[in-house]
Amino acid sequence: MSRPRIVIVGAGFAGYRTARTLSRLTRHQADITLLNPTDYFLYLPLLPQVAAGILEPRRVSVSLSGTLPHVRLVLGEADGIDLDGHTVHYTGPEGEEGTLPFDRLVLAAGSVNKLLPIPGVAEHAHGFRGLPEALYLRDHVTRQVELAAAADDRAECAARCTFVVVGAGYTGTEVAAHGAMYTDAQVRKHPMRTGMRPRWMLLDVAPRVMPEMDERLSRTAERVLRQRGVDVRMGTSVKEATHDGVVLTDGSTVDTRTLVWCVGVRPDPLVESLGLPMERGRLLVDPHLQVPGRPELFACGDVAAVPDLNQPGQYTPMTAQHAWRHGKVCAQNVAASLGIGERRAYRHRDMGFVVDLGGAKAAANPLGLPMSGPAAGAVTRGYHLAAMPGNRVRVAADWLLDAVLPRQAVQLGLVRSWSVPLESSSPEVARVPGGPERHGRAAGPTGQRPDVEETGNQPGGEPARNQPGGEPAKTQPGGEPARNQPGGESAKTQPGGEPAKNQPGGEPAKEQPGAEHAKNQPRGEPAGSRSHGGRAKGGQSGSPRASGKPRRAVEAAGPRPAREGSGKPGRAPRASGAGYAGKRPTAPSGPSRSAGPPTDPGPEPPANQPPPGPDIAPGPVKRTDRRAAEGDS
Repeated sequence: MSRPRIVIVGAGFAGYRTARTLSRLTRHQADITLLNPTDYFLYLPLLPQVAAGILEPRRVSVSLSGTLPHVRLVLGEADGIDLDGHTVHYTGPEGEEGTLPFDRLVLAAGSVNKLLPIPGVAEHAHGFRGLPEALYLRDHVTRQVELAAAADDRAECAARCTFVVVGAGYTGTEVAAHGAMYTDAQVRKHPMRTGMRPRWMLLDVAPRVMPEMDERLSRTAERVLRQRGVDVRMGTSVKEATHDGVVLTDGSTVDTRTLVWCVGVRPDPLVESLGLPMERGRLLVDPHLQVPGRPELFACGDVAAVPDLNQPGQYTPMTAQHAWRHGKVCAQNVAASLGIGERRAYRHRDMGFVVDLGGAKAAANPLGLPMSGPAAGAVTRGYHLAAMPGNRVRVAADWLLDAVLPRQAVQLGLVRSWSVPLESSSPEVARVPGGPERHGRAAGPTGQRPDVEETGNQPGGEPARNQPGGEPAKTQPGGEPARNQPGGESAKTQPGGEPAKNQPGGEPAKEQPGAEHAKNQPRGEPAGSRSHGGRAKGGQSGSPRASGKPRRAVEAAGPRPAREGSGKPGRAPRASGAGYAGKRPTAPSGPSRSAGPPTDPGPEPPANQPPPGPDIAPGPVKRTDRRAAEGDS
C-alpha cells in the first residue's frame, strides 16, 4: 500500500510550522510536499530591520531544505486546484508547469498587500511584505538622502528627504521608527542644507498608533516616534498620490518621493478560486482547521477564517502569532485524519505582543505586563530569537555589530521599482525582465481572473525614463523607452527590439524584451508600453488590450481579428476560460527577431500620459481583487 500524499501550499508561518510538525508526527509514514515560490521561510517581524540596514537579508530567511530534511520542496506558485481530481497545478520560477497529486491538502498561502481605491496609490506606493520590497526601500531611502545632499534646489531637497508611511499598525510603526534612525545616521555623513533634516510621516485613520495594543503601549510607541521627529498624524490618510507628492484627507499636500504602504493585508486570492464558503476573503474552516464537506482539505494562517473559541462569533485575527499556532494544530489534525494521534480544536491564549522601535526602545506586554524602554527592548529581542526557527546566532551577531559599529549606507540597486509593484500577488518574489509575471491569481470560482487594465511602464513592464536616482529605461535589462520620447532612442535600434515580421494577425512577438508592435499591425501600441514576461490570463485566447496599454502575454492561436464596433483599436473577443481553477497558461520564452527594420512603428504615446514619478512607473491600475479583509501581520 502506498503512503498517503500530503501537499502544503505556502511556507509562511502557518505552512512552515505545519510541515515541520507533520514531518515529526508521521515519521516517514507519509510523503510530504511543500510548494512555495522561494526556498526559504521569511521571518517577517524582523523585516523592518533589514530595510534599516541592521540585519542582512539572509538573517531573516531560513532555508527550507536545510531545516525540513524529510519534506520534499517544490519551487513554484499554485495557480489552480482541482479538488475533485485531488491535484494542485503550479507554475515554476522559470515558467514551467507541473501538477502535484494529493490525499491531504493544506492551504497556507498567506496574504498579500491590501489595496484601497485611492487614485495613484497602485502606481506610486510600495508595500512591505517581502524581502524584495525591504531591499528596494533600503536602496531607495539611501538614494533619496544622497540625492538630497547634492541637490541645489531647496524644495527638491525637502521633497527627497520626506518619507510618508501609511498605516500605523505593527509594520508601519516599526518601519517609521527604524527609518527615522537610519536616515538620521545617514545625514551625519552627508551634510545637507542648513536647517534641513529627514522628515518621516506616519498616517492612519485610526485614533491612535497601534490601536490593536493596550493604550499604554500605544502611548509609549507614539512618544518614541515623536522624540525621533516622526510627524504622527492620526485620523488622516492619503486622498491621492502623484509622482511628486501626496494629497492628504485634511486637504494638505506633502511633496515627497517615497510612499510606503503598510495599511494591512488581504488573504491570497488563490482561495477565492475554489468556490467554497468565504468570510471576508478567507476560507471558512471549523475549529479543527478543516473545510466543512471536504475532509481532505485543511486551511490555516491568513487564508483561513478560524473560529475564535474564546470569543464566540469572531475569527482569529491575521497575525503571525496566530498563523504559527495554526500550523501546529493543523499538522496534528492532518496526522489524525491518517490515523496518527487525535484531533484537537484550535484554542489560543494571548501571550502578549512586542514592537521593536529601534535601538534600546520597544513596547511590549508579555503575559499582559506592559513594559517600555530598555527592558522592553531586551524582552522583544529575546522573544524574536526564541521564535526564529534558525539563524539565531547570526541575528544576535548582527545586533551586536550594529551596537558597536556604524551602519553601512550603500545602495546596491539590485531591486528596481518596477520589480516590486504594490498590486503583486507574490510580494516575496521580485519581477524580472523576460520571466514569468506573477500577477494576481484567480478571483472567482470559474478560475478566470478579472480584467486588469494597465498603462505603459506599469510595474512588471518597463521602468519609466529619468526616474530620480535611477537609470533611464533604455539602460535597464530588457527595457527601452517609447519612440519619440524626449531623449529616448527609437526602439528599433535596441537589441532585441525588432518586431516579428509578417506575424499572423499583426500581433507582436510574445515575451519579446522591449519589443515594438508587429509589422503592419493596425493601430498598434508604442514600443515602451509592453509588459515583460506576462502570463496569459487563465484560458483566454483573445488578443490583449490596446490603446497604449501593455499587453499580457497570450498563447498564439492563429490570426485574431479585431472586434467589430469595439470603439477601442486592436481589441478582440475573449474566449471563456477552461481547465483548472485559476490556471494561467505560460507564454513561450525567448525573444523573436525579424529579418529587417520595422516599417510602421505606430503612433506616439498618448498625449495624456502622466509624467514618470520617482522610481515609480506611472499609469492607473484597476485593483485585481474584488474584496479585501482587514489585518496586519
